[in-house]
Order: sequence, then C-alpha cells, then structure tokens
Amino acid sequence: MKSKVFIITGFLGSGKTTLLKRILKSAKDLSRTIVLVNEFGKVGIDGSLIKNTAAANIVELNSGCICCSLKVDLIQTLQILWEKYAPERVIVEATGVADPLSIIETLDDRMLAPHFQYEKTIMVVAGDFWEARHVFGTVFKSQLNQSDLILLNKIDTLEKSAIPVILKEIQDESNQDESKKSRVIPTLYGNIDPNILWAGLEKKSRGTGIDPFFKTYEPQKDLYAPVNGTGSTSAKDAGFITFLYETPLALDEKKFLEFIDNVPLELFRIKGRVKFIDRTDMLNFVGGKSEWIKWPDNTATCLTFIGWDVAEDLTLEKLNSCIAK
Repeated sequence: MKSKVFIITGFLGSGKTTLLKRILKSAKDLSRTIVLVNEFGKVGIDGSLIKNTAAANIVELNSGCICCSLKVDLIQTLQILWEKYAPERVIVEATGVADPLSIIETLDDRMLAPHFQYEKTIMVVAGDFWEARHVFGTVFKSQLNQSDLILLNKIDTLEKSAIPVILKEIQDESNQDESKKSRVIPTLYGNIDPNILWAGLEKKSRGTGIDPFFKTYEPQKDLYAPVNGTGSTSAKDAGFITFLYETPLALDEKKFLEFIDNVPLELFRIKGRVKFIDRTDMLNFVGGKSEWIKWPDNTATCLTFIGWDVAEDLTLEKLNSCIAK
C-alpha cells in the first residue's frame, strides 16, 4: 500500500503551523504518520514548535525551498522514510514561498511513484493578507489553483461584512479550472475536523457502504478554541454558530438538492441523514462540495449545520419548504 501525501501550503504567517499543531494534537492515531517541515532558513523554528505538540515523527528540511533547491533532498528523504517506516501518511508543511505543483510533480519521480500517492493540498490563507494578494505573485496563484481545500484563516481580523465577499473571491480565483472545484472554509485558529483532511471525499461518488468517517465523528466542544496562545476570541464572538434540523417527514429530493446548490459559502458544513420518499442517504457537505453515502435504513432526517454568521431561522424555513407534499 502506498503512503498518502498531504501538502499544507500558504504564505508566511497564514497559520500553517497552527493548523498542523491542531491536527497532530487531535488526531487519534499518528503512529504511522511522518511530518516533513520545510523552513526557508537555517533554523527550523516551526519544527521545534510542532515537536512540542506531536507524537508523530518530525523531519526538518532547512536552508532552502522544498520545490527548488531542496528537491533532491526531498526525494532522498522520502526514499529513506519509506525504507525505514513505510508510513501510512506523510504531511508536508511547505515553506510559504514553495509552489505545491513542484512538490506534486516530484512525487512522480520514478524512485517515489511506486511508494507514494499524492492525496491533496490544503492551503491556509490569512484573512488580513487577502487584499494584498497581488504582491505575492505567481506562487500564491499556484497555491490557490492546486489546493483542494482552502482555509480562510484569522477571520477575527476581518470585518464581518468582508468575510462572505472574500470567500466568494477565493472560490472564483481557485476554481478557474472547471474540472476541479476547491472546498473553501472560514476558520479561526486553523481549526478544522481532521477527518475532512484524511478522507478523500472529493474522489468518491454515491457509494454503497457506510464510510467510517460518518460513524465516528462527533462535533468537538472546543471546535474553535485557541491552541497554545493563538488568541482568545471565542467561536461565538467570531460569529460561528451550529444548529440542528430534524424531521420525521420525507424531503422532496429535487427541492433539497436545489437548497444544497444554493447554500451560501458562510454555511460551510452540513452533515447527517436525509430522508427522501424512497430512501435515506447520508450527506457530507464541506465548503461547497457534497458527498452522498447510502444509509441502510429509512431513518428520519437529522442534519447538523456549522456556519459563520448564518441566519438560522431562514435556513430552517428553507428546509421546511423542502418537505414532500
């Protein structure tokens, strides 16, 4: 079995290390996870910070950019890691000036291809840097275009009215290739359910089995809590809300799918069972993309919503209008 490679990208100061620390702190089993930290300098400061958090193996690549001067080092390092550990997954935290496309292409090297499989790129975008993105040049654009999941981080630094506008701008700029659609999620302190990162949801369609992801995930009480001094703004103060929708009545499939197609980007997470007239399916909606899994019985609708500054009453009203006549 090949090692799955996840790339974390984003410009300097966006919150990549905070995201990685949270992933490593909350993931249940890291025994077969290797973290590669690429620092553009002589001292791997981020690597030291992460080591204080993680039980996973940490490897630092210093004094260069992983996509250019350290490319040979990356190939050699991955070869050694495979021979020594044969890890289940490898997380690459690239320096902010790295082009993820070069890293992805490196994985096609004849020495690596038999053992490593590129899975996805996660980009962290600092909310307060977005308006100045034009100064970051082509590397920033490539980071956007190559990313499967984009986190608009540090939203507490933005005016509330600006957040939905920026989310839409990110989606438009990152999805210029119609064959690929990125998920876009607003975050505080880089917090996201790690299961979203590990599961290759964008590669699945309607399935016949129950993905373990749906059976094990429970919302965390500290979903947007600070990590090691990252701040004190609460989720409520930042505008995040969560609510539930339940009904024993069947929903009209056409109306519900229209509802999903028109969900605003601020409502970035919907998960749970949806009862239609002839069946019940499990929905996992993240950052504008949906995945459906067949549910084994005709159970009532029960959906959990997570969003930023969302009109709960209006959302519930729209859902009620989807009830089949």
